[in-house]
Amino acid sequence: MVKVIVTGAAGRMGKRIISLISGTEGIEIAGAVEQKGHILTGTDVGEYLGLGKTGVVIDDDLLKCIEKGDVVIDFTHHDVVLDHLRIAAENNKAMVIGTTGLTAEETELLQEVAKETRCVMAPNMSVGVNIMFKVLDDVAGILGEDYDVEIIEAHHNLKKDAPSGTAVKMAQIIADRLGRDLDKCGVYGRKGMIGERTKNEIGIQTVRAGDIVGEHTVIFGGIGERLEFTHRAHSRDNFAKGAIRAAKWIVNQSNGFYDMQDVLGLRES
Repeated sequence: MVKVIVTGAAGRMGKRIISLISGTEGIEIAGAVEQKGHILTGTDVGEYLGLGKTGVVIDDDLLKCIEKGDVVIDFTHHDVVLDHLRIAAENNKAMVIGTTGLTAEETELLQEVAKETRCVMAPNMSVGVNIMFKVLDDVAGILGEDYDVEIIEAHHNLKKDAPSGTAVKMAQIIADRLGRDLDKCGVYGRKGMIGERTKNEIGIQTVRAGDIVGEHTVIFGGIGERLEFTHRAHSRDNFAKGAIRAAKWIVNQSNGFYDMQDVLGLRES
């Protein structure tokens, strides 16, 4: 039985992960963590979610419950996720990170600390999105330089980071396959007399509205035709299920830094 600690337990993703764990074989909730001063600290997480009493109370510090679990699932904030990973590594616990909005420096530090334990990190835990990552890599390699690339992402009006980590990952996959530097060719929104589109641009456009869970469309536009690849998330359950799948997988791996391509067996040898 894999024992899981969920940080950000009262957040949108944390709640869904805990609820789905309760109905998944081979895994159980062992700890729950929220930020210091949170109103639900000390509350039984099962009673809070309407699952019945579990005996697992919400703590305000990962250190207080780290020994209870085998793996930590983190959907919190880029300011705290590195500290959580360090705690997991120091206590020989695995970790699954779905937190987005990290800077390049923060990501580099996470990758370094992850070498001391077992860690899966992905901007999107959805199985469908990760299959789309693989498809985009293949398509970009086939189409080459003859097609313009544009990415449109849409999320709910409470999302704080833009563009989404998923959109950036898609752009990075395509840029790498085409031999481009995303820092130089990425275009994030357009306005005014900008002139003709340059050949190497990869456009990334952001929409924030209502309760959109998550939509990503990648356009390969050629002369006389275009290809569009779209993923629409209808609920957060697909992200939560992916995180749970990653948690069950990572506990049996060697120390190192992994992503969902590894979890799903999509990584090319």
